[in-house]
Formats: sequence, structure tokens, C-alpha cells
Amino acid sequence: MGQISDAEGTPLLSRDTSTTPLKFPLGLVPEHVRPYLELIRIEKPTGTKLMFWPFAWGLTMAAYRTRIPLAHYGMNLLESLIAAFILRSSACTINDIFDRKVDAGVERTRSRPLPSGRISVLAATVYLFVQYAMGIVFYASTLKGLALQVALFQLLPLFAIYPLLKRVTYWPQAWLGLAMNFGFISAWVATTGYFDIQVLTAGTIGCWCWTMLYDTVYACQDIKDDLKTGVRSTAILFGSWIRPLLVACGLGFAAAMAVAGHINGQSSIYFFISVGGTFLHLIWQYMTVDLGIPKSCWDNLNRNGQLGWIIWGGLMLDYLRVIGCI
Repeated sequence: MGQISDAEGTPLLSRDTSTTPLKFPLGLVPEHVRPYLELIRIEKPTGTKLMFWPFAWGLTMAAYRTRIPLAHYGMNLLESLIAAFILRSSACTINDIFDRKVDAGVERTRSRPLPSGRISVLAATVYLFVQYAMGIVFYASTLKGLALQVALFQLLPLFAIYPLLKRVTYWPQAWLGLAMNFGFISAWVATTGYFDIQVLTAGTIGCWCWTMLYDTVYACQDIKDDLKTGVRSTAILFGSWIRPLLVACGLGFAAAMAVAGHINGQSSIYFFISVGGTFLHLIWQYMTVDLGIPKSCWDNLNRNGQLGWIIWGGLMLDYLRVIGCI
């Protein structure tokens, strides 16, 4: 349906599991455990990548600003990855709880654990609260003060509100853009201990444009089914004007990240690799995506997961330069 829940491919209930191997790591666990792993999309890591990259970008910009030691940076990066996994898992779970009836009417999603009946709503709800508890414990053990408050805000209310918006507005992607990318703010505050309004505003706007771009393309997979079930999205709202929207979002993404880098004092390394590389990657995406073919839309989502390396690569080289490693 668009958005955080990134299922793909043939519905599980229609697969011949005797001849079709299960995606890693589903084949490594007992059958009764698999639905719980499917609920958090553990076999589809693109969503975790998309959640992780804003953390990594905000952290690396903050590390560049504060010159934190490399070992400290490495530990923070690992914590960001764990946070992104917990966030993405709980977001998928609460999304599927709210969307279980709608998902049953969409070919691509009707085989998910809840609409297919392989997990009860009660079991999924208990599972969700276990994830929330794990997230709270993790954040409380790694963060404090303002950074802890920012992290908990992303974990609890941001993604709990998102599934409801698909029923009342054509702009659920706008809220998702904030929820998915709040890690940019969390990582910056956790590293520096303060808000830099200019950097955080520019970076968050850039990340928001990025999510608007990839999730609108992703929502194109389900336009026909969404129209039948009453789910709304920017893909439905813009119709034949989707491509101009994608151009605007892509330009906004690259421009805002350039502004954030300028404010943060990044060097030409960042602008050449991160900003320039992102701009070229977005042009390639625009030229290769076919909005009428679901697989092409899914491939585009994967490509955006890979795009994160470009921005992070330039930021990382800049950071290593200022701390004297290169």
C-alpha cells in the first residue's frame, strides 16, 4: 500500500514451497516462527536500509563537526543500525495490525501473516509491545537527556499515526517522510548534544523529499487495488503528474543535502561525491523506472536503498580527512 510495508513478489500462499526456496533467513527457523519474522520483513532488508541511512548521514555530519574519535563513531554507527532495525520492525508490525483488512483486498499483500490468518491480532499486538519494550530498553541504555527524548518520539508516536493517515489524506507519504528520517535528528543530537536548527532543517527537508520520491514510486504498485479499498496515496493524487512530482522531489533532495553540507562546512569531497553522485543516481532512476510495472517500482525502492552509500561515502571521506585518517 505504499509505504513502510515493503512486500514483494509472489504471494506466499500461492508459492509451491517444495520447489521455491524460502528467502534468508526464513528457511532457518521453524515454520511456526516464520510469520513473526515475515511480519517485521526480516527477509526484505531494504526497509531497514532506508531507515538506517538518515541515522548514518546525521551521525557522520555530526562526527565531522565535532571530530569525535573513530572508535566512538564506529560504536555510534552500530547503535544506529540496531535502532533502525527496531524502528523498522515495530513500524511494519503496527502498520500491518491497522491494515490487516485492507491488505486482504490487495493481491500483493493478502498473504501477509495477519490477513492470511497465520498470526492473530492479539499475538501481533503482544509482539508489537515486546518490540517497543526492546526499543525503550535499548535507547535508555545508550542515550540520555534530549537525545533519549528525540529517539523515543520517533519510536512511539510517529509510526503509530502513519497507518491511519492513508484513510484520511492523499499525503501519507508526507508524514512517512518525517517518521522515516527522524533518525537524522536523533543521531545528530546524540552525537553533539544540541540542535543545530539550520543543519537539521536542511537535512530533514532533503531526507523528506527523498522519501516522498521513493515511496510515491513504491505506491504505484498498488494504485488499482488502493482505489478499490479506499486507501489514499500521492501516487493516486498526482496521477499523470507523478513524474513532475518525482523531478521536484529529486531536485529538492539533492539541493537540500547540498545546503546542509554547506552549513556544516563540508569540503568539496562531499559536494563532488555525495551531492554530485546523488544527482546522477537520481537521473538514472528517473530514466529506468517504469511506473506501470510493479517489479520496476520495487527495483526502484532497492536502488534507493543503495543510493544511501553515495551520500554516506562522501561524508565518511570528509570525516576521515578532518580527523587525520586520510
